[in-house]
Amino acid sequence: MDLFKELGERGHEQVSFFHDSDSGLKGLVAIHNTVLGPALGGCRMWNYENETEALVDVLRLSKGMTYKAAIAGLNLGGGKAVIIGNSKTQKTENLFRSFGRFVEGLGGRYITAEDVGTSIRDMEHVRMETDYVTGISQALGGSGDPSPVTAYGVFVGIKASVKERLNRVDLDGLKVSIQGLGHVGMYLCEYLHKEGVELFVTDIDQALMGQAVDNFGATPVDPDGIYEVEVDVYAPCALGATVNPDTIDKLKCTIIAGAANNQLIENNFGGELKKRNILYAPDYAINAGGLINVSNELEGYNQERAFSQAEGIYETLMEIFHRSDNEGISTNEASDRQAEDRIKKIGELKSFYLPYKKSFKIRNA
Repeated sequence: MDLFKELGERGHEQVSFFHDSDSGLKGLVAIHNTVLGPALGGCRMWNYENETEALVDVLRLSKGMTYKAAIAGLNLGGGKAVIIGNSKTQKTENLFRSFGRFVEGLGGRYITAEDVGTSIRDMEHVRMETDYVTGISQALGGSGDPSPVTAYGVFVGIKASVKERLNRVDLDGLKVSIQGLGHVGMYLCEYLHKEGVELFVTDIDQALMGQAVDNFGATPVDPDGIYEVEVDVYAPCALGATVNPDTIDKLKCTIIAGAANNQLIENNFGGELKKRNILYAPDYAINAGGLINVSNELEGYNQERAFSQAEGIYETLMEIFHRSDNEGISTNEASDRQAEDRIKKIGELKSFYLPYKKSFKIRNA
């Protein structure tokens, strides 16, 4: 891989490689864009097959965070960290404290948080070495589990999608299929159930399926059959890339609106959905509640404020849908343009060499 060519094509500002033989830390931080503010993005721990795979992942994920922060109206840029290792067997306090020291060395250009393979507890170890960390426990002044706000943002996004496509302001009697019953998926079930939605759910964990059936009257569906259920809304809340060549012709929904990241296996599938008259709520726009939640820790966490900001996902999606219609483009392309427009406009207000006027101090305890 030609690293600098890759960075130039993706628009990245910086990639840092970290290694500490004592703790076993092998990690990377990618800072994609800091025009709107310091880069915020989670730290993923994954057993990558090689360093190149880790590099490609951190570049892809950090760029996505730039767009997510911009479309959510946050004064933050996009970044991401990855630690190469097995999250089930190789986690230690020393490893995450070592990572925290490296984050501190970036001087606030990157703020970390939990992600796949890391936890609130891990972030508390990071916090022992740096202030530039979010997603810590409420006992230490953080926000704790971001799932309720993430799910609420998706719920609001479903309401916007229903308004746009079905011209309805209520959800009563609509059919929604939810793929994945983790924390976000289960909270989403709760929000939708209270609105009178008929739920169809699937998960590889049978116990979670049973919980959704018992608590929300949901209909259980085999994982492979979820795409073919006739519903108004399909809400992918687990793995990404579920809209792919094998599934797109099976879909029997009017709307796709869920919490999963990278729902389209390729960007051009947004155009394929548009051709099929399926309204797609772009993933990084509808699932921004988690980022909104942890970003609130930067000035002292207030849950009411986080939920209030997540309400804004409704109007954000309506603007994306209208732009898609007006310009004859897919909704994911419209979302990209919305994000890029905001970055460009804010960038024009700032001198290229102007340092940040505001330093974030995250500790509240």
